[in-house]
Amino acid sequence: MSLDIQAAGAVITDLWSAEIEPELHDYIAIPALSPAFDDEWAANGHLATAVEHIRAWMAARPIEGMTVEVHELDGRTPVILAEIPAHGVDAAAAPTVLLYGHLDKQPEMEGWRADLGPWTPVREGDRLYGRGGADDGYAAYASLAAIEAVRRSGGAHGRCLVLIEASEESGSPDLPAHVDALRSRLGDVDLIVCLDSGCGDYSTMWVTTSLRGLVGGTLSIEILTEGVHSGSASGVVPSSFRIMRLLLDRIEDAATGAVLVSSANVEIPDHRRGEVEAMVSALGAGRAAEFPMVAGSEPAILDAVEAELARTWKPTVSYTGIDGLPSTAMAGNVLRPGTAVKLSLRLPPTAEPDQVRDELTAVLEADPPYGATVTFDGNEVGPGWNAPELAPWLRTALDAASTEAFGAPAQLMGEGGSIPFMGMLGAEFPEAQFVITGVLGPGSNAHGPNEFLDVAYAEKLTRAIAVVLDHHGRR
Repeated sequence: MSLDIQAAGAVITDLWSAEIEPELHDYIAIPALSPAFDDEWAANGHLATAVEHIRAWMAARPIEGMTVEVHELDGRTPVILAEIPAHGVDAAAAPTVLLYGHLDKQPEMEGWRADLGPWTPVREGDRLYGRGGADDGYAAYASLAAIEAVRRSGGAHGRCLVLIEASEESGSPDLPAHVDALRSRLGDVDLIVCLDSGCGDYSTMWVTTSLRGLVGGTLSIEILTEGVHSGSASGVVPSSFRIMRLLLDRIEDAATGAVLVSSANVEIPDHRRGEVEAMVSALGAGRAAEFPMVAGSEPAILDAVEAELARTWKPTVSYTGIDGLPSTAMAGNVLRPGTAVKLSLRLPPTAEPDQVRDELTAVLEADPPYGATVTFDGNEVGPGWNAPELAPWLRTALDAASTEAFGAPAQLMGEGGSIPFMGMLGAEFPEAQFVITGVLGPGSNAHGPNEFLDVAYAEKLTRAIAVVLDHHGRR
């Protein structure tokens, strides 16, 4: 027998409309913040609620031979692990595929439309608004729906593992310990499917070929033991904010945005530049056009190819939070004791994050201006990821999958964000092939206000994953 594409598509359509979307509505309503944003995550219980919500649905699926468990380790967030035996092929010789997603969420963020909210699911056209639906709650449901569709439509698949973690938005600090504990259970994985990435548009399947790494932390400056009247002290005592500006000028050219930390800069491979050129040709532009910039403003780089390379293969610094500054309404004429700024340094896929962190720390802390107390904690470190070359069978499978689901071959793209687990898995399974894909397309705004899941696209992507699983099982 062979996979009946129309039958598989009907199974997936029914599952999305009758079961998956209602489940996602309930999941979105759970404020399951990642541990980095909820120190009391265990006591508050929201992550546990989300874990049980997804586990229960997974366990209820009519997939013969499947086991579903919550794997727990002391002091760490849990993972859900489902194991599904091979179907339609010789089980003893069947390859293993690992399908990955996560269920923890970013914090609420301000700026939601008045009729929307992070924990209020709202369907509007193809869009399902709410925090976590697209990043990445849909992954567990789509993974099992694809497997179920293959089984019910004459297809075949290898041994499948579905791993759903609960700390990805914190940099996956708990996942290595789980993988170590489960290593004998995982076996020899030769295909990894990750559903936590993005798409260039909603008309084809996009496969991520690289991810940036990350070094993040808080730079703290102290110059006074208490606030003093600015009329008395300014001109004598240097402002902690000015000291901060001097320090940040050491790591970033303020005029161009170029990162001045040498270990954070790498040569861009020619074939990745070629992929970017193909992506821009397919879209008619890069992804800069999707961002909600204010009227009259323009991107830092106007050339579409160079802008996409800047987004995916060059280091950039973002300043994501600041302490020590009162609101403008409450700001008196006071020279403040200190300032602290949270910075996020995105790294090229092949940069060494530990080396960058050490250099960044040394540059920021050396010779503090005016003898101020300066510290950089550098407590967030995540590797980037550069995909191995696609095996011929996988390139064929991806094009077939995208053509069946979307009517066009698959496209390749780099992604500007990070998925720490991918670098770890690349080291753990060096011979594995990767399919990194997802639903975070134009306007979806993961981590920000008005995040949405394009339900129609997610359903089609589920169909594409089913085709990939069938190709993998039969190869």
